Parts: sequence; structure tokens; C-alpha cells
Amino acid sequence: MKKQEKFVRILINLRNKGKEVIVVSSGAVGVGKNALGMDRRPQTESEKQACAAVGQGKLMMIYEKLFNEYGQLTAQVLLTKESVTNAKCRKNAKQTFDELFKMQVVPIVNENDAISVDELSYGNFGDNDTLAAYVSRLVDADLLILMSDTDGLYTDDPRKNPNARFIHTVGKIGRGLENMAKGASSDCGTGGMATKIKAAKIATAAGADMIIANGDNIYSINDVMNGKKVGTLFLSEQHQKEMAEEVAPERAEFRRQAKREKKV
Repeated sequence: MKKQEKFVRILINLRNKGKEVIVVSSGAVGVGKNALGMDRRPQTESEKQACAAVGQGKLMMIYEKLFNEYGQLTAQVLLTKESVTNAKCRKNAKQTFDELFKMQVVPIVNENDAISVDELSYGNFGDNDTLAAYVSRLVDADLLILMSDTDGLYTDDPRKNPNARFIHTVGKIGRGLENMAKGASSDCGTGGMATKIKAAKIATAAGADMIIANGDNIYSINDVMNGKKVGTLFLSEQHQKEMAEEVAPERAEFRRQAKREKKV
């Protein structure tokens, strides 16, 4: 079973448990590029927008097919920065999401790359992490899960520094944490660790907890929903007083020592 099929099955199980879910998807430009037979990445803004226009429809077809196997309706929601920053547009967007939830529909969200530009008035999202954070704020979400190419946040890049320590729980996001995230980027897409910290600031300020988990194991979503310690948890402002920040020990031998002390 392909990862996307597993992903949809996980979401269906959450829906069956009464959870409201939103998918913030990406990849429209890449899908469109492949569909158009381009052997290089689109260079100009117009090429990117044309690829996105082709790819968005094909991405939605994939999601519709997978969700339809479970009798679950989906809706495509294309957003621009104006949709969530302009007061009138934001109100209309929220009403749309609220109505879709009432109708038991799963929204599939993507930035409207076909028309989004770097406008002076609003700008664009730039990456799906930021888009997802704005959506979580718009709908008053309880939890935002960002699937990454790493297990979560470290004190340094673990691919370069073997002594980098894993950060399990983050309370208040300070300048030190933001500096740690700089330079820790993904090889794919535009969303590196710095953008995830930015997303965490938006989501947690709006009352949502946020988790960075490894997308290589799509079943980590189940672990998160079952309360297991997976990925890096960023606490919402209202939860910061209830839980303490937690960083893993510096070396493996300290972890083993801690386990021995716990058994005694």
C-alpha cells in the first residue's frame, strides 16, 4: 500500500472516531511539471503558476479517488494570503470551513499557486508549514501535525553534529530556539525547520498545540493521537503552564544510565 493510501486510511479512522480533519497538501507544481512532460523545474513565475494549475486538479483527483473508496466526500479549498489576512475574506473562509465540517466533508487545502504572487499588500505563504498554521488559526484547531523529513527539532543539525540533542517538548519559543532552527532545511520543497518554528509561533499563539513528526513513518500520526511521545511537541500558550519543556540527554550512555536509575 502506498504512503498516500495509508495516510487516507488513517484520516478515515480519525473521522470515524469523531475527529474533524483538514489536509494541507503540497506538490501541485511538481505534479503539474510531470504531467506536462517538463524535464526541468519551472523557472519563471508564469511557468510555476501554469504547472500549479495543471497539478492542482490532478492532486485533487488522487485524493477524491482514495477518499471515495471509504465513501468520504472531500472539498478542494485553494487559499491565498489575502484569504486569511483580510478581515472580510477571512470571515468568508471560516464560514466555508465551518459549513464543510457540518456536512462531514474533509477539506483538502493548498495555496492557490496559479494566482498567488508576492504582493506588497498581502504577500504569499511561501511554504505549506506557514499555510497550515494559518489554517489552524482560522478554524480554531486543537492540534496541528507537520510531517517532516526528520524526527523533530534538535539542538543542532543531527546530520552534521552527532552530539545534537533531541527536543521533545517546547514551551515558549524564544530567539535561541529560532537560531537553532536556522540552516536545518529539507532537501525537498521550501519548508525547512525555520519555517516550522514560524508555523509553531502562529499556531500556538492561536491556541493549537503543534507537533513535528517524521513523515517517513506515516503511522506516527496514530501514535500522536494516542498520546505517545512522538516528534517535537510545541505547547499552545494555554498549555505551557501545565507541561515542562523536555530535551533528550546529550549522549546515549546518559539515556541508558537514566533507564537503570529508573529500574532501581
